[in-house]
Parts: sequence; structure tokens; C-alpha cells
Amino acid sequence: MNRRAGRVTMTRHGMHGHSRSASRQATRGTSRILRSGWAAAAGLVAAGATVLLAAPPQGQQPSEVAVVISGDPGAPPRYAVPDFAGLTPEAAEAGAIIGAVLWADLDFEREFYMIPRDTYATVPAARTPTEVAFPAWRELGADALVFGTVRQEGEGLTVQVRLFNVRTRQTVFAKEYYNASNPRAFAHTIADEIHKEQAAGLQGVARTKLAFVSDRNRQRVDGTIEDREVKEIYIADYDGANQRRVTVSRRLNINPAWSPDARAIAYTTYTPIPDIFVSFIYDGVLQNPTDEGGGGNYLPVFSPDGTRIAFMSARDGNPEIYVVNVDGTGLRRLTNHPAGDTTPTWSPTGTQIAFTSDRTGRPQIYLMNADGSGVERLTRDETEADRATWSPAPFNEIAFAARTGSAYDIKVVDMATRQTRQLTDSVGSNESPAYSPTGRHLAFTSTRAGGRQVFTMARDGRGLKQVTRQGNNQTPAWSN
Repeated sequence: MNRRAGRVTMTRHGMHGHSRSASRQATRGTSRILRSGWAAAAGLVAAGATVLLAAPPQGQQPSEVAVVISGDPGAPPRYAVPDFAGLTPEAAEAGAIIGAVLWADLDFEREFYMIPRDTYATVPAARTPTEVAFPAWRELGADALVFGTVRQEGEGLTVQVRLFNVRTRQTVFAKEYYNASNPRAFAHTIADEIHKEQAAGLQGVARTKLAFVSDRNRQRVDGTIEDREVKEIYIADYDGANQRRVTVSRRLNINPAWSPDARAIAYTTYTPIPDIFVSFIYDGVLQNPTDEGGGGNYLPVFSPDGTRIAFMSARDGNPEIYVVNVDGTGLRRLTNHPAGDTTPTWSPTGTQIAFTSDRTGRPQIYLMNADGSGVERLTRDETEADRATWSPAPFNEIAFAARTGSAYDIKVVDMATRQTRQLTDSVGSNESPAYSPTGRHLAFTSTRAGGRQVFTMARDGRGLKQVTRQGNNQTPAWSN
């Protein structure tokens, strides 16, 4: 958003459906061609950006702009997000999708009170900013209104959006997006940008992705005598939409992990010996940094700077933690203990690694420096603890799966106080937590709905949402 002479100006952005980091590059005013490649789909998308001066709508000529919309004292602002108006006949459906998805994206972060969309029927629909029925929206209790339009132009859509302060009728956010055909991509981008401007710079997760393992294809593994079902790596939007298959090897593919730039996924595949591969999904390149090594390689996880991968391997006869450069050089063994050491996770600074070890007889979480020195036990009050994942800054926490009776629950230990809290409610078995890039949410595997499915929740355990439903799905990883 640009402000000149006390006015809000409308910014025009090229749109695409890529990762959040790529989206930000396009909205900084650059013009570029981006290529997207998932296992079965690839395409070219042109992205450009220009800045358009846009005068406030007629009858709305404030001399100053209220940048942040507030609610009543002590309460969050109340947001209304109706369907975007379709300005061409074929754009009506897209407008409805954008409105619904944008509402859900804003609701996910719990920064605003979202007025339920089924209460909007009493408010007249508007096709232009001058038609917005501010008194009716105010009567509904709205402090903020997201008003938008959609127009079909060729094979793509052009979307204009304004965020109004309903009390003052001022525009505090105004942008135009174009060069994309996926309505959900527009909604996700708008949500992240509204959060950034209206929620103290909050980096939303609407444009992030989840990777996970699924057996939904019901295919049989190739090249083995044993009758086993294929497990493939899938990716989806953070809310579970647009689920797509990444691997097509008809093998067992497990334990995906995103690179920090969200352009690659590391995972273990049975060839038939378990080995680690890195799929550079935008480039169509597949690399094998561990090169088998004997004994099998499992559970890869990228370092925060994306240059190294920590993993578990039995290449020396016992499950130990190793680290290797992404290009396969610099292999180094970090642990050396007769017990099994598995499931590494990096600290946000890359200076420490947490891992699981059964060196005391039962699996527990341990810490060590990134060079393997300074090993110490972290969990002491758990029957079993496994699958640690270190939260991003500013939260200094480690989430893990703890045995509670006959199943598991997700718990979090505060690294400053070493106090532990339980997030899940002992419904089903809850395992394999993975933090969102902001640390405000976790994805995890649960059997609470039957089978194994991926769920998300906030870091306080609230806002539980089921992400997958087809087949069995597990071990999620959350992209930046």
C-alpha cells in the first residue's frame, strides 16, 4: 500500500500460486517469469507489478488514513468478508471462492473476530466501492470490511480489494492482483498481506504448504515379493486444499522435510534399501546426498540455512545421527552410543540438534551441539518421548510425542524454563508434530477421526482442524 498526500493508492501485483517467499518477491514490484513443478503438473506464470494511483471513492475524502483498524476497547476488531463481486459473468464463482477462503485464512490466525458469513444476508451486495452499505455493516457490528471485485480477463483473473474502516468509511488497504487463474491463490495472498499490515507485522501462513505421506493410491510396491502398499509424498495448501502427489515411484516414500526456501523436499524412499533423496520441485531435479552407505538412511531434516541435512543412519551398524551437505559432501557422524539415536531436529540458529535416544532404556529427547558435543537429556518425566520438532523464533520450544497410557499426545517443553504442557486431549493417538514457519501453529498425525490423518492446531492446543481425509496420511512437514 502506498500513501501520497494522505490518500491510499492501489498497488497492482502480479499473482501466482507458488510458495510464500516467491509470492513476496512478485509483490515487491518486480516482473519475472516463474516456473512451478509438482510431480504431475508444471506451468509458466507471468508476474508483473505496477503502481496505480486510486482516489478514494466518491463521498469518502478523508485527509488522513487510519492505518490500523481497531475494535471496541479490550476487544479485537470485527471483520466482515463477503463474496467478492463478479464483474463478468464467468467471475462470480471465483468471487465466492475468494470471499470464503479469505474469511477462513483470516480466522485461522485468530487476530480478528470474524463475523460469520451466514449473517450477511441482510446487507445489500455491492459491485463498486460507492455502493457499499456502511450503515448496514455497522449495524451488523463490523469494524472492518473487506470489499473486492473479480473480472475475467482472457485466461486469468484480475482482482481488486479494499479494506474499509467501517466506522470512518476510509480505505486503509487497496490492491489489485492479476495474472493467475486460481481464486484460492488470490485469497491466500490477500490474507497474508492484511495480517502483515493490520496485525503488527504478523507473517501469515496462508501461502505455505504441507507435505505428508499418504497411502490413498492403494497401489502395490513394485519390485518386491512382499505384498505392500505404496506410500507417496503429497503436498497441499496449509488448510488441506489442492492436495497433489509429488512422488510417483510406486515405492515406500516416507518422512518428508521441506528446505528453508520451500523449493525442495527431502524424504526417505525404499530402493529397496531405505535412502534419502532431495526433490527440487521447481527444477525437476532429484538428488541422492546420502548415496545409500549401507544400513539405510532415514528421517532427513534441513539445517536452518538449507546447506546441510541431519539424518539417522545405521551405516556403521547402529542407528546414529549424521549430517551431510545437501550436495552429498562433508558426511559426519555426530552420535556414538550403543543405543539407537534417531529423529533429529535443528534449533532455529542451527547450533544445536535435538534427537530421540533409548540410551536409558526407553525413548527420550536429548540435546547436543551441532558438532555432536555436549549431549544432555531433555525429557525426564515422560514414559516415552519421540519425534521432537524445534519451534521457530520467537518461541523457544520443542514439541514432541509423549506416551500417555496406550497412545501418544503432543506436548511442548519451554526451553527457558523446561516446563512442559500438553496440547492434545488424549483422543486417539497424536504424533509427529511439525511447527508452522511462524511457530504459532502445529501440524500432527492423529487417529482421532479413524485411520491416520493430518490435523493442525494453534500452539495453545486450540483451533483443531482436520486437513486430510482420503486414505491414511501421516508425518506432516510445514513449509516456509
